Amino acid sequence: MIVNGEKTAWKPGLTVRELLEQRSCRTDRVAVEKNGEIVPKKDYPTEEILEEDQIEIVTFVGGG
Repeated sequence: MIVNGEKTAWKPGLTVRELLEQRSCRTDRVAVEKNGEIVPKKDYPTEEILEEDQIEIVTFVGGG
């Protein structure tokens, strides 16, 4: 799979939530796009990632 433009190790059955946990991402502070489509947060625990998928993880940063 490709995550944020980089080829990344993949394992069968990997979910969006597991990927975020591996990367120490807080689910309340990110948006995830899979193959050009936004993944709803409610689907993170069940949305499986396939080896050929392209994932973009965008982190929200506060500031003023």
